[in-house]
Amino acid sequence: MKKLLHPVTITLFIVTLIFLLPFILPSKDVKKFTDEALRQRAISTNMLPVPKTYDKLLKVVDNPKNRMTAKKIALGKELFNEKLMSKDRDISCASCHLLDQGGDDNLAVAIGHQGRANPFHLNSPTVLNSALAKAEFWNARAKDVEEQAGGPVQAPFEMNMKPHEVVERLNLVPSYVSKFQDVFGSAISFENVRKAIGAYERTLLTYGAYDKFLEGDNSAISAKAKRGMALFLTKGCKGCHTGMSVGGQSVQQFPLRRYLSDYMGMIFEPDFRIKESPFPFVNEGGFLGADDRLKFRVPILRNISKTAPYFHNGAVKELKEVVRIMSKYQLGNEFTPKQIDEVVEFLKTLDGDLVEYHIKAKPHS
Repeated sequence: MKKLLHPVTITLFIVTLIFLLPFILPSKDVKKFTDEALRQRAISTNMLPVPKTYDKLLKVVDNPKNRMTAKKIALGKELFNEKLMSKDRDISCASCHLLDQGGDDNLAVAIGHQGRANPFHLNSPTVLNSALAKAEFWNARAKDVEEQAGGPVQAPFEMNMKPHEVVERLNLVPSYVSKFQDVFGSAISFENVRKAIGAYERTLLTYGAYDKFLEGDNSAISAKAKRGMALFLTKGCKGCHTGMSVGGQSVQQFPLRRYLSDYMGMIFEPDFRIKESPFPFVNEGGFLGADDRLKFRVPILRNISKTAPYFHNGAVKELKEVVRIMSKYQLGNEFTPKQIDEVVEFLKTLDGDLVEYHIKAKPHS
């Protein structure tokens, strides 16, 4: 009678085989697209170019509950840069959202009132193109930019102000009293502060090489970027990073997958923190997303090359590593170094400059 293999041996063989499958199975070649086919593939999934005129902008981002007008946008811009709305009069919205540097602060963790860090070690999402998203903040707790605008003002570790304190401060400035009356037909209120800032933030859309390609300019992006775009569209990235904003349209679990290989070297490593984290990196701050269920608003990828460090706690510095992590833990198909380079080249085409909208003033605006 033949001697049977020990159950432990069989188990180790099966586990090893599962681990090696991605490496021994042949990978499918990425479908090659003509420029027009690649463009249409993106457009068909609502990955559209940013509007370049104010009339078209209104069709995309205007809020029926907070109609955009020239005067409201101008007031919102003033308030976005107004340091009076912080406890020590030294911080504004613009302090953490640098519009010429990707719309964030380029820090791993947001720093606010008297140098306090966000207690969950969260970094600042970009404000650029945020009006295109269906929710705001990492846990999607705000439904739009108007609601979001009130959060940092009140947070004790950010601007540390109460709504009535903001109103009292602004009422001491005659020009603000006059402008609120002109724009809203009423005295200054915290709700209208949020509405004005929201109206301004709805104009912060960026346009770049990617948009030019979508509009028909085949020379706007390189052949390498086009290969990266094909990977992005066919390997699953666009399933979450979609829409005009290339993200921000849904809340998704991260990570979707974990691997036995993540734990293989535990006994040889003195620092176990990365193995204790539910993420493929140290979870500095302990934030676990919406309802502590590893649910996160999908980040907006426009201007992503300018908004390092990455992920909710700024744990990853390099965009290449972000692409590797996402391909492995979200798609279940870790990209090769060549594929990673190509996707990063595509992501760089999502960089853009603020569109200078010629905002039309109406008699009532």
